[in-house]
Amino acid sequence: MNALFIVLIPVFVVVLVAVIAFLIIRRQRVQLPPGTDAAVGAPPSSPGAGGTAVLDLTEVDTVEPSTIDVPLTDSTASDLPVSDVPVSDVAVIEEPPVKPSFFDRLGKARSAFSGYLGGLVGLGKVDDEAWEELEEALIRADVGVQTSMSLLADVRAEAKAVGAEDGSQVLELLKARMRSEIADKDRSLTIDIGRTNVWLFVGVNGVGKTTTIGKLGKRLGDAGHRPLMAAGDTFRAAAAEQLTMWAERSDAEIVRGVEGGDPSSVIFDGIQAAAARDCDIVLADTAGRLQNKTNLMDELRKVRRVANKEPGHVTEVLLVLDATTGQNGMSQAAVFAEAVDVTGVVLTKLDGSAKGGIVFAIESELGIPVKLVGLGEGVDDLVDFDPDEFIDALFEPT
Repeated sequence: MNALFIVLIPVFVVVLVAVIAFLIIRRQRVQLPPGTDAAVGAPPSSPGAGGTAVLDLTEVDTVEPSTIDVPLTDSTASDLPVSDVPVSDVAVIEEPPVKPSFFDRLGKARSAFSGYLGGLVGLGKVDDEAWEELEEALIRADVGVQTSMSLLADVRAEAKAVGAEDGSQVLELLKARMRSEIADKDRSLTIDIGRTNVWLFVGVNGVGKTTTIGKLGKRLGDAGHRPLMAAGDTFRAAAAEQLTMWAERSDAEIVRGVEGGDPSSVIFDGIQAAAARDCDIVLADTAGRLQNKTNLMDELRKVRRVANKEPGHVTEVLLVLDATTGQNGMSQAAVFAEAVDVTGVVLTKLDGSAKGGIVFAIESELGIPVKLVGLGEGVDDLVDFDPDEFIDALFEPT
């Protein structure tokens, strides 16, 4: 047995040395690209010989990694991971602004209007008492006494002529008559090409004149015009600062004077600046004033005269009214229209607690078209008045 151990020990040592040598050789091998095998110390095979390519480590210099600049093209950018594409080369697609919907924004007015007229729907026959209640409902909806009586006289005659007796039929006739009352009006905003157009904005304090000017300036700039804002409200604290902010937001020019200065002078300076700077339209703010103050209305007439002196050319005088004031807005409109020849009405806050009937009173009793309406506080929420959308939104069931 001792003799056997003496023989096996050298054999074990030889095997162990062979395994260690094999492992050392494997650690020194260099891994080549897939499809090849490397044997250390063997010469490389000649091209096309079909043998195994071998790399001699003693003849290989160390190569430092380097960065290769590859021009970024559409095809290479699309192959890169999202995180590797430079931010400056990524196109940002802005969603176009969504036009406010009359139906969506007139929810409160529709609810009030439907509440006034909802009793008609279930009536099998509209009698004299129902006609009187319908007239009262229109008056409560701010349509006005004179306009309500005129509308219902026509609807009653039409109902008799076509034999309409139940409430639903009468309601449809009323809807058609109210639609015709505000149809076919010229609601365009006039800009004479090649002239220094002036749009005057008038109204009492707090109705949104300055904000309206700011939103219109953005809209006109987007349409390719070059508006200039004239801060003619020199009496209200921070009015000029507010208009300056809007001018910066809409990339428009602005001219302002000193606080408490002459509004006519500021607007005249604005017109001169517009002509010199090749601006085609001046948006002129004016101080808010009560319609029952004669001296203030006389001053507004002066502003109107000065604004129309060359190179100025007054093409719009827009009366800004708060739709929530109801019939009080009618008295404002009547006095301002007489003083400065109002060409159109901007009805703000129509999305609020306004009942909507003021539109019919203004257009039927004063003959002044509603040209723009405010349906929210956003810069794109001042929109052209669409009579068909307005009527449909009022009469649509809630």
